[in-house]
Amino acid sequence: MSYRVLPTEQQANPYLDRFIEMNHFFVRKVMLVKYSRAFVVMPGGLGTLDEAFETLTLIQCRKLERFPIVAMGSDFWGHMRNFVRQSLVPHKTISVEDLELLHVTDSPQEAISYIRDGLARSVAAAAGSID
Repeated sequence: MSYRVLPTEQQANPYLDRFIEMNHFFVRKVMLVKYSRAFVVMPGGLGTLDEAFETLTLIQCRKLERFPIVAMGSDFWGHMRNFVRQSLVPHKTISVEDLELLHVTDSPQEAISYIRDGLARSVAAAAGSID
């Protein structure tokens, strides 16, 4: 599923099963996290960074259940990851454990495996909380 709200965005991806156009950006962001079970984040601009970091922040602050977030493209995301590791961690604005919230890979198979494992952990955790 994809949500579009920005006037300069491209047309909908032809592989989507559902497309919803939003009039307000904040509604798009709420819908994005409300109905997501995993994210695959592709290289993008400021909007991509905004959505990825907002979601990571909500998970970090435990305002959102943790789910798998995969960033595809180590060349693209590696610089950001190095900045976070070399600047935010030493300044103690995030913990070392927070680095685990985002999985960076170049392999679609690795991304799928990471997502499946993360979803299985979520199901197991939810089943354990019912007891």
